[in-house]
Amino acid sequence: MASGTVPFINVDVLLAQAQAATAAMAAARTAAVEGHLQRVLAAFRAERLGPHHFASVSGYGHADSGRDSLDRVYARVMGAEAAAVRLQFVSGTHAIAAALFGLLRPGDLLLAVAGRPYDTLEWVIGLRGEGRGSLAEFGIGYDELPLRPDGCVDEVALADALACKPRLLLIQRSRGYSWRPSLDPDTIGRICELAHHRSPDSICFVDNCYGEFVAAVEPTACGADLMAGSLIKNPGGTIVPCGGYLAGRAELVEQACCRLTAPGIGSRGGTSFDLNRLLFQGLFLAPQMVSEALIGNDLVAHVFQQLGYAVSPQPGDVRNDVIQAVRLGDPQLLARVCRAFQAASPVGSYLEPTPAPMAGYGSALVMAGGTFIDGSTSEFSADAPLREPYVLFCQGGSHRAHVLLALRAALRALTEHPPTTLP
Repeated sequence: MASGTVPFINVDVLLAQAQAATAAMAAARTAAVEGHLQRVLAAFRAERLGPHHFASVSGYGHADSGRDSLDRVYARVMGAEAAAVRLQFVSGTHAIAAALFGLLRPGDLLLAVAGRPYDTLEWVIGLRGEGRGSLAEFGIGYDELPLRPDGCVDEVALADALACKPRLLLIQRSRGYSWRPSLDPDTIGRICELAHHRSPDSICFVDNCYGEFVAAVEPTACGADLMAGSLIKNPGGTIVPCGGYLAGRAELVEQACCRLTAPGIGSRGGTSFDLNRLLFQGLFLAPQMVSEALIGNDLVAHVFQQLGYAVSPQPGDVRNDVIQAVRLGDPQLLARVCRAFQAASPVGSYLEPTPAPMAGYGSALVMAGGTFIDGSTSEFSADAPLREPYVLFCQGGSHRAHVLLALRAALRALTEHPPTTLP
């Protein structure tokens, strides 16, 4: 077939088949919302959440009772000893970097147990870029364990690697831009148990971005010492404007906060800019939003698999994040799908995604992200690094109807229009 085209298909029939094939899973995902929401509501009740918690303070942010209450709510929801929820984190990568710089010291070893970390962390570690103050420039060692051929963590190799007594194990839950399964809490729990047994002083740190409210529990309830995530992904419920969070053992959360602010200030500083209501409300909305995103993931997987493309996860697989990967294998197809998704977006539908460099990434990216919060990917969006095998990574989806509309636009663009040339 010509580059950038697919055989003719009946779009409406294919989408109807996808909905029918995924109906039972959609019902199960909807039913799971109740358990997640009960956990959130229980935390609100325990902290006696009231309208007075929505106010904030100015300046240093000392004695921000709403912020402090939100920290305790997050700790309860995440099954952690303590948490810090801060708008001062500019991204999930920033929250992760604060934890790494807060916990590691010169001469320590950082071990990534799930292969190469997400692109933006390569700069933090020192795998790319020079003179930017990376961990490597501070004398912190780095090693990584390759994944098994099936894409899973090599727990046998990990047992051997723990003989080096790494100070910190970096466990990336989500697939990132890799063609591998995302990690479930049980697997993360096994990794933590093994590490704590073989190397008791090692810290098990989880990058939990895209994973919140997907499984019944979070990694900190399964043995992780600390985890971090972004507030403009799952836990923000599409309405939190910025920020990130840390959750885990109290002393580790505090050490990470000392990197965000300063030693001696730690978690006691940082105003919430009168946005506490959105932070609480976003957490309340998050379980429903994540459920809809997972249902949308199922639809995307079924549709593209029916078209003959490799997808990960496959329909029926257990999901552990809100990302769906589709191996298109063709830059023109990738660009056309992103353009169609952008045209179906609520914000910036008139824009045409084109490949461009982005800070922190190793390849040019083409992105479809017409979201209300810039970069959130909580409304249905997609992006892809412009490199072989040209894999499209679909994320988010605040309601399944939007995913269906975006899929319809993409399928029609692929079958009803002539090929395009990638800029």
